[in-house]
Amino acid sequence: MNTDNTLLPSVLQRLQQFLSSHNANPLNQLPNWLKHYFTKNQFVQRNKRGDKGHVYLIGAGPGDAELLTLKAHRLIQQADVVMYDWLVNPDIIKMIPSHVERVFVGKKCGRHSMQQAVICQLMIQVALTGKNIVRLKGGDPAIFARAAEECDILAKHHINFAIVPGITAASGASAYAGIPLTHRECAQSVRFITAHLKSVTSATGTLKSSTDEPNWKSLVTGAIASHSSTNGETLVFYMGLKRIDTIMQRLESHGLPANTPVAVIDQASTPQQQVCEGTLENIAKRVTERNFQGPAVTIVGEVVNKRHKVNLSLLSPSVSAHA
Repeated sequence: MNTDNTLLPSVLQRLQQFLSSHNANPLNQLPNWLKHYFTKNQFVQRNKRGDKGHVYLIGAGPGDAELLTLKAHRLIQQADVVMYDWLVNPDIIKMIPSHVERVFVGKKCGRHSMQQAVICQLMIQVALTGKNIVRLKGGDPAIFARAAEECDILAKHHINFAIVPGITAASGASAYAGIPLTHRECAQSVRFITAHLKSVTSATGTLKSSTDEPNWKSLVTGAIASHSSTNGETLVFYMGLKRIDTIMQRLESHGLPANTPVAVIDQASTPQQQVCEGTLENIAKRVTERNFQGPAVTIVGEVVNKRHKVNLSLLSPSVSAHA
């Protein structure tokens, strides 16, 4: 293998050089996703003028592949490279043309194939070769998807980029579970909260420090109003499946009634979707009994009691075709 190949991104070259200096064969030491680059050497200069490629940060939606936007689909077809996350439906990955390079930068709670800094560096290196990149993210890029960090580094390197919104998980879960996020009788607003906190240990889900936690008092003030007035607020927690017990305890300890309705929607908008309803005091136990796999969103508030049964079979292509 040619260790002086300048066409490889510098971040990969440095890794290769490190392994070689320790008498290690890079191909024996690297995971499959990285072997791909060394063996096929795909980062070639796209045009001789050295023009930079463009980057599109695209939301793939909450799960159902048919919820991908038309604009997102068009840009995927026109891309040179698609970098995608674990949350992207495999059916969407199948939409990528065979000539387009696919790069899995899978990120799942507790299991990251690439750290965020490496993903950012890889985007820069590929864009500098002149290739146009689609950075495909689950849900919406602007909601708990770290798009701001990627925009920052792209701007610093003067690489043009655009953002294509996707249907966020809360909206997908709401629609497919039949639970409104707002309601004239009990919730005039909705708040999205990430449960993926810096202070959380991945093994137990315990919140170690209050400094990195949400403002529980503020959350409860809004949510508690839904019990007695139309000015209440629905709370939607993202990425909180492993921490649901702690989250419910925090809400209750800050004054939210134990009988507050709660729903957890697992793998929303997919054929594997499951919905578990309960209250602040029993939802954690019920979810554990259901063995949910994630990703999941948790909806807290009186809107859960406004749930209607949605006939999801009406959304299948076979039914729609004969409607």
